[in-house]
Amino acid sequence: MAIPSPSPRRGLIFVFPAFAAALLLAGCASTGGLAPQEHPIEADSLASSRSLDGPTLSDAAFPARDWWTTLGDPQLDALVREALRDSPSLAAADARLRQAQAQAGLADAARKPTLGASAQETAVQLPETLAPEPLGGDLQASTVLMLNFKWSPDLWGGKRAKYEAAVGQARAAQVDAQAARLTLSSSVARSYVALAQAYEMLDVAQREQARASRLHDLSRQRVDAGIDNQLQLRQSESTIAAAEQQAQAAQQQIDALRNALAALLGKGPDRGLDITRPRLLDAPSPAVPAVLPSELLGHRADVVAARWRVEAASRGIDASKAAFKPSINLNALVGLASAGLSELFSGDALLGFGGPAISLPIFDGGGLRSQLAKSDADYDLAVAGYNQTLVGALHEVTDAVQAARSLDAQIASATQARDAAQSALDIATARYDAGLGTQLDVLAAQRPLLQLEQQLAGLDAQRYAATIDLDSALGGGLVPVGPDAAPHPDTRPDLARAPTP
Repeated sequence: MAIPSPSPRRGLIFVFPAFAAALLLAGCASTGGLAPQEHPIEADSLASSRSLDGPTLSDAAFPARDWWTTLGDPQLDALVREALRDSPSLAAADARLRQAQAQAGLADAARKPTLGASAQETAVQLPETLAPEPLGGDLQASTVLMLNFKWSPDLWGGKRAKYEAAVGQARAAQVDAQAARLTLSSSVARSYVALAQAYEMLDVAQREQARASRLHDLSRQRVDAGIDNQLQLRQSESTIAAAEQQAQAAQQQIDALRNALAALLGKGPDRGLDITRPRLLDAPSPAVPAVLPSELLGHRADVVAARWRVEAASRGIDASKAAFKPSINLNALVGLASAGLSELFSGDALLGFGGPAISLPIFDGGGLRSQLAKSDADYDLAVAGYNQTLVGALHEVTDAVQAARSLDAQIASATQARDAAQSALDIATARYDAGLGTQLDVLAAQRPLLQLEQQLAGLDAQRYAATIDLDSALGGGLVPVGPDAAPHPDTRPDLARAPTP
């Protein structure tokens, strides 16, 4: 009796009941009791109005992308541009971005059908000791051409969630690459300000050396006239030597900072020798936009990157939950097979195989629940990082504003004290020259002047640094795209392949 061939329709009759049974059994692997515990902080809940109260609040815009130009030094502008163009320190951030983009591409590819082709020519000969004729001792050849189709429909959105999680990580890496450029430009600007301070300290030491030399000449005249003895002369020589040591220390600092700038530019130390003395203008008064803190979210690269990581972790939870549900795999193989090339393309050479397969997790030793628990913990970790970054960002803005305010007041007081000390030294020197005062009077008046000049040089450098810190804390002119403004990955297939900034 002939055996009837199976009907494709009859196969489908068995597939649908099996799929329904799989849905009923899906509850055996349960997600119950697993959920993330952390929640992102609302930016406007971080009160800052009183700390930033005063003339610093304004309708001023956020810093421009070339914020360093406000310091007014063309050489600094050129150095920052050179660093952003040539520094190798950006290579790692760009490589991490490309790595994350490739990972997103892999996740996208996993959602799509695959089709492969293969060709195979085989030959086999069985020995007659194992098989009698006609099989044994005869060389049997075969040729096979095949097309292999595979697809696993994303019924529950798990693959899409994995893709969106990878896109979020790629977006975070893209913003990190922008942040690396802000960090580099800030480092160049801070080193440049330190170089300006070192030159100022050299000027202070040279002025002290000139004052000590004038006092030494006056002391020698008085010794030659028999008015003073060798003690006063040796004291003035000691003051000259101390000033020379301070000048040498300042020059060493200048050389070290030139080398540091050359390294930031990605060049050899000889590049630093071409950097001339900075010519910075006055640091601008501190001003922050009145829209803080909520608008800070869209301008700080680290905050935006943290938000993308929270979004990616959220999609990771969705992917882990989808793994608890049944899945369908579609496989089809179509080809041609024959014992010789002459029969390969005949109708009898057609080879075919395929059909749907259903898989369902029932008991897996707790693996799926552990994976979901890990995804929940990853989300909590991302949220904690975001919250900490947001709080730290607002504190950086406040610290920079308050530092600028305080430094302006300190510079004004120190300038007034320096002018008074200079007048006191002029009076003491004139009295000593006229024979009405002693060398001790001059030295006593000279010492606070040196200290105040050194203090002023340090305060000026700190004031410039506060300007740099404020511009950096406000985002450095970057406007990265956050998750809320991003289009859905399904509507933008190239989302994970954004260009390197």
